[in-house]
Amino acid sequence: MVIDAMTEQECAALLTRVSLGRLGCSFDDQPYVVPISFAYEPGYIYALSTFGQKIEWMRQNPKVCLEVEEAASESEWITVIATGTYQELTEPQYSAELAHARKILGKRRNWWQIPLAERQAAGEDLVSPLFFRIHIDSITGLRASH
Repeated sequence: MVIDAMTEQECAALLTRVSLGRLGCSFDDQPYVVPISFAYEPGYIYALSTFGQKIEWMRQNPKVCLEVEEAASESEWITVIATGTYQELTEPQYSAELAHARKILGKRRNWWQIPLAERQAAGEDLVSPLFFRIHIDSITGLRASH
């Protein structure tokens, strides 16, 4: 097996192609990783959530990362990590960005399912959506092949 670094264009292509990743955040020296649905465009990752631990933690420490991958086998895979800064898209300050987040996420299939399922599992009926974006600081990727 050979592992090579991916170009920024190859990393962007994977972020464009997939819509499920793992969001990493931390607070008080404790890491936390959760699956999220997202949409990518150059410079930003957009997502929907509901209030909970990850939002609480990202408000305290806005430095986050998103990991995505595609795997054909244990020896053929690609993975990308985007690091950046969390930003809530609240009204009225970020009205234009919020509308854009809804539009770009709306192009993805089932983009709203994970946050709603989390709240249903917690026995909550009322769900207040919370849109956010990650301003990307860096993107790196690796590709494994035979």
